[in-house]
Amino acid sequence: MAERRRDPAKLRERLLYFLLVPAIGLAVLLLGAAALRTTLQIEKARQQTVFDATWALATERVKRLDEMIIDQDNAVDAAVDVRKLRTVADRWLLTAGRETPTVRAVLVLDAESEDLEVRAFVSRRPGPEDDRFRRLLVHRLVREMKLDEAPREQLRHLHQDVDGQSYLLSYWQRQQSGRRYLVVAWHYVDKLVAEIMPQIYRDLDGSSRMNVVDSQGRIVFGQPLQTASLAVNLNYPTTLYNWRVNVALTSAEGLEQRAIRQRYVQLGVVGLAMLIAVAGVVIVVRASISERRLAALKSDFVANVSHELKTPLASVRMFGEMLLTGRVRNDDKRREYLEIIVGESERLTSLIDNVLDFAKVERGMEAYAFAEADLAEVVTRAVESQRYRAGRANLELRVVADGPIQGRFDSRAIELAVVNLVDNAFKYAQDTPYVEVRVAEREREVEVSVVDEGPGIADEDVDRIFERFERGRGGSVSKVRGSGIGLALVQHIARAHGGDAEVESPWTEDGRGARFRMRLSRDAS
Repeated sequence: MAERRRDPAKLRERLLYFLLVPAIGLAVLLLGAAALRTTLQIEKARQQTVFDATWALATERVKRLDEMIIDQDNAVDAAVDVRKLRTVADRWLLTAGRETPTVRAVLVLDAESEDLEVRAFVSRRPGPEDDRFRRLLVHRLVREMKLDEAPREQLRHLHQDVDGQSYLLSYWQRQQSGRRYLVVAWHYVDKLVAEIMPQIYRDLDGSSRMNVVDSQGRIVFGQPLQTASLAVNLNYPTTLYNWRVNVALTSAEGLEQRAIRQRYVQLGVVGLAMLIAVAGVVIVVRASISERRLAALKSDFVANVSHELKTPLASVRMFGEMLLTGRVRNDDKRREYLEIIVGESERLTSLIDNVLDFAKVERGMEAYAFAEADLAEVVTRAVESQRYRAGRANLELRVVADGPIQGRFDSRAIELAVVNLVDNAFKYAQDTPYVEVRVAEREREVEVSVVDEGPGIADEDVDRIFERFERGRGGSVSKVRGSGIGLALVQHIARAHGGDAEVESPWTEDGRGARFRMRLSRDAS
């Protein structure tokens, strides 16, 4: 009898050894993989910090040249009075060298005449080239200006390469006595490259390298940059829009080398931790340590991994605060940039929390509560929560519904999806006059769509915009930030309701805008 009483204990010990050891070993491997992933995330956060600094520098330099040219255009506009064309030469040439150093000539054309008669022409360097330019303008370049588009009096720019020569024209229209006049300022592109760009794109402390290239990738100004993964290239938004500025921080290469060394060190620490954990598991099993202690050990390890997730956030904030005493000479701009970096570190904390919530959804831990509801009312409630934000952005936020639409939906999830779609339109279509949310019934389903008239989505981004952590290019040229999980969450919610999410861009006749559609089954469960 005593022998039989010992057998169950031995059986339990064997089961503990043959079942628990593999389970614990697998858990250690998973924890090691999580630690490795955390290491890679730390490295990515460091690289993102350098990229953000490079992006801010490139944006500031591009903006400076754009604003300088526009300031000169405004000075020309102030000097040209279409009511007194004979005084154009006196009024403009008097201050041309000081206020408009890159403007070579100013023309006023009669936009109502069939052959675009030149009513006034003033050049700082009169010569045969002026006549060639005048013919080129009237017979070729004017066709590219789209003069009939509204608003006609708005300042616009034309940047074209003709016969190997680059032309930059600023132009606007004015009304006088029932006739329209076209005012054109012809800029010295060669002077911009030879005199202005060296002033704007020089780096006094050697912390960055810059050049300007044309649409074919040929260098217009500066020297070739060494290939760097953290380099930024940015097109001029309004003036020299066929050219782009390339910027690379000279410190980026050193940062990348340090990141590689730290990666190897951290991998070694992770490997050593895994060996220690395996040895500890063997000791725990052989000594018959209770399952509770093993669970506590795993819980502590997970807590340490979670703590490491906060480390890159502290680094980003510290880097931003240190930059408050950095190299930007303008105090206001320096403080503005640095406050943005510090603020973004706080925002990154919130983004990580959102990613964790999204991971819960992907693992199937998110439960949907389907109940009878009016879809139009649910969508309207979500839109109303964004009304204040739309007002601050000077956007018209509309809701269009066919009427009450009854069905089985998860109201909270639908509200979350609509808020994400509206937020996406606010961030990436800032120049749209309105954002419209439509709720409509189809044959076997219902549809919620969010439309705007913003810049739209690039063709190469349309097919993958709903993938998690995927962000389109509109987000790399402009200053918009985000986690890239909002649209993925929208698609998950739509599919949970027996439908899907899709995007159509462009959807307006003039090739602009985007329309996001979320199709839902009326009776989801």
